[in-house]
Amino acid sequence: MNRIKTITKKEDFDKLYRRSGSAGSRHVVVLYRKNGLSESRQAFIASKKVGNSVQRNRARRLMKEAYRLTDEQVSGGYDIAFIARNGINACKCADVQRSIEAALKRAGLTGGTGRE
Repeated sequence: MNRIKTITKKEDFDKLYRRSGSAGSRHVVVLYRKNGLSESRQAFIASKKVGNSVQRNRARRLMKEAYRLTDEQVSGGYDIAFIARNGINACKCADVQRSIEAALKRAGLTGGTGRE
């Protein structure tokens, strides 16, 4: 089982927010930029607009599982931040997975079918 590489440094987050491309879908917004490494790193973000801590943690768990299922299709060498939108907690994992696939396809990071 492959471990998901996470973005941990503030400088990396700052670069990602300032100089990145973005693509959105119904439940997720994706920010991405090249990182100069051979592997991709991810961050899963849920703001207080999503809800209380229980709802934010569920949103992050949904996004992590949905990404894990589509990880093989994603190109290497990118920093990718997945930001949860407000209604994500009313969805099932399959809905979030389709949303992530569609956003990654719009961003050009995967070659999969991006249907929402």
